[in-house]
Amino acid sequence: MLNRLQRALGLQTIPAVFFTSAAVAALFVALAIPFDAEVGQGFGAVTAWVARHLGWFYILSVSMLLAFLIFLAVSRYGTIRLGSDDACPDYSNLTWFTMLFAAGIGTILMFWGVAEPVSHFSQPPFSGVEPESERAARDAMTVAMYHFGLHTWTIFALPGLAIGYFAYRHDLPMRVSSLFYPLLGERIYGPLGAAVDVVAVLGTLFGVATSLGLGTLQLNSGLAYLFEVPKTGWVQVAIVACITGVAATSVALGLDKGIRRLSQANIVLSIALIVFVAVAGPTVFIAEGMVQTLGDYLDALPWLAFWTQAFSESDWQRQWTLFYWAWTISWAPYVGIFIARISRGRTIREFVAGVLLAPTLFTLVWFGVFGLAAIDVAMSGKVELAAQVQDDPSVAIFAFLSVFPLAEFASALSVIIIIIFFTTSSDSASLVIDLLTRRDDQPSLVRQRVFWALAQGGIAVTLLLAGGLEALQNVITALGLPFCVLLIFMALSLLRALHADYRGYSVGELVYGRAYPQVDAAPSSQQEKDDVP
Repeated sequence: MLNRLQRALGLQTIPAVFFTSAAVAALFVALAIPFDAEVGQGFGAVTAWVARHLGWFYILSVSMLLAFLIFLAVSRYGTIRLGSDDACPDYSNLTWFTMLFAAGIGTILMFWGVAEPVSHFSQPPFSGVEPESERAARDAMTVAMYHFGLHTWTIFALPGLAIGYFAYRHDLPMRVSSLFYPLLGERIYGPLGAAVDVVAVLGTLFGVATSLGLGTLQLNSGLAYLFEVPKTGWVQVAIVACITGVAATSVALGLDKGIRRLSQANIVLSIALIVFVAVAGPTVFIAEGMVQTLGDYLDALPWLAFWTQAFSESDWQRQWTLFYWAWTISWAPYVGIFIARISRGRTIREFVAGVLLAPTLFTLVWFGVFGLAAIDVAMSGKVELAAQVQDDPSVAIFAFLSVFPLAEFASALSVIIIIIFFTTSSDSASLVIDLLTRRDDQPSLVRQRVFWALAQGGIAVTLLLAGGLEALQNVITALGLPFCVLLIFMALSLLRALHADYRGYSVGELVYGRAYPQVDAAPSSQQEKDDVP
């Protein structure tokens, strides 16, 4: 039946994955709009249960996966290349970095770059710390780095490494189900594999929709500041519609013409905004604070990575750390596949070092400039920044920039950056979901990519209307749990395959007990695929 439906619609998909994912997404939207209060309460209850009983699982899992990636990089497996042994990277280091950053947490940094440090500065997460004190400022910067540094990029790097490895070195489809070939064998092409890919598609849809929702709240605040546009639901719906239209156009142009150019343009604009704030703000304080923040982060990382608030009744960790980890985990399939697409030819050591260290250093600079400058503004009393952030985090960056010269210009530049980050997140996610829902030998149809861009916009609107920021946080914290489990099995599967690869054999021997030599490169045509034993 699904095959007939696919032919009738003129699609090129894996019917079980495409139509199941689309149906679940449509069902959520159909139920959430008329029953928004009930849906919000339901996800709130699930989130509270997950935080109370499984918060430790999120914390432990992400920290152990970081240790696993570091082990791979420094071990004998670090020299294994994503592709043939003589493969060269498809993109230069600079282009590679701009693309993975824009598709990763660009939107998140724009939203939380000011809001999080100021929030922790005024309401410290650790007991016994006086609000708005020197200790509170240092802790605020350390916690912000913890949330957006090595741990966040661990969640992106693991699926990216695994997908790139199995796709380029073992000629498996670039889908999440392929990562479990050493454990499931040919069953990845059956119902089990389809179920894994459906989970990945839904996680990507809701994870990116959450980012679009946060970006919409921030854009609405920026337009209210610049043009006195009202901050209402219909304006937010209009913003999502406009940005989704831009994203659909970009995704129709493809990776090189659309996403690549937008990513490069946005990193230039982001650096320009950083330089403006660093020069116009307290430059020496920013430089000194950035160095100290790096030291505080490295010093606190060993214990902070395993901190679970076991001796506290506070709800802080659910609202912050668990939300971040679940949010990042939910869209890890999308970012992982996207990073894999642009990382062919790199060794595992290069991949891990690049994906973990380069974005973390940029995050340090971002929070060092915006976070420290914002704390300086809060301490000076020029604006009631802490109160505004507590009232509405989406307004944080615009309230912060209001004390600078050329405030309206800087705010307008921020709006442009948010729009482009918004767009690159949506169109790269649409490209990835299309990869997850079709076979490698099927063409990528523009209408399918556009459909997924529209689906993200529809879910984002639904979540905003169902309760705004709180609804976004609750849905993601609940939905991130299944994929967190998949990440653990993904690491085990990758380690098993690397062990076979290092010995010079294909992963097939792990499943079927056969030992046949590893192919040097992924076949480039269907005929070559047929020739592979």
